[in-house]
Amino acid sequence: MPRMIGSGLSRREREIVDILHRLGQATASEVHAAMQDAPTYSAVRSTLRILEEKGHVRHEEDGKRYVYLPAESRQAAARSALDQVLNTFFGGSLEGVVRTLLSNDEAHVSEEQLNRLSALIEDAKRRE
Repeated sequence: MPRMIGSGLSRREREIVDILHRLGQATASEVHAAMQDAPTYSAVRSTLRILEEKGHVRHEEDGKRYVYLPAESRQAAARSALDQVLNTFFGGSLEGVVRTLLSNDEAHVSEEQLNRLSALIEDAKRRE
C-alpha cells in the first residue's frame, strides 16, 4: 500500500503534482523525465489519470498529446501546504514557525530580510 502524504496523496502522486507546479505544465513523457528514480512510463501515465480523477490534475489536448497542469494554482497549493505544516507541527502557532525558522543556524537571515519581516509584522498590526 502506498504511503500517503499531505492531502491524501502517495509519495509518487505528490512528486508528480510538485513537478507540474514547478514546470507549469508537462506531458507524461516530460513528467517521467523529471522524476527521481522514475517508475515506468506507463505507471506515470496511470498515476496522472488517477490524479485527474482525484481532481489534483487536469489536462488539455495538444494534437494527439495530453498536456497536464495542476488543478489549483501554485499560490493556492503553497497556502494549503503551509497551513498543513502550521497545524501539524506547530499547533497553529505562527510564532512557533517563525521562531523555528529564525533559530536555524543555517538560515543566514540578512539585515535586509529582517527589516522586510519587521515591516510585514507592522503592516499586520495595522490591519488588526
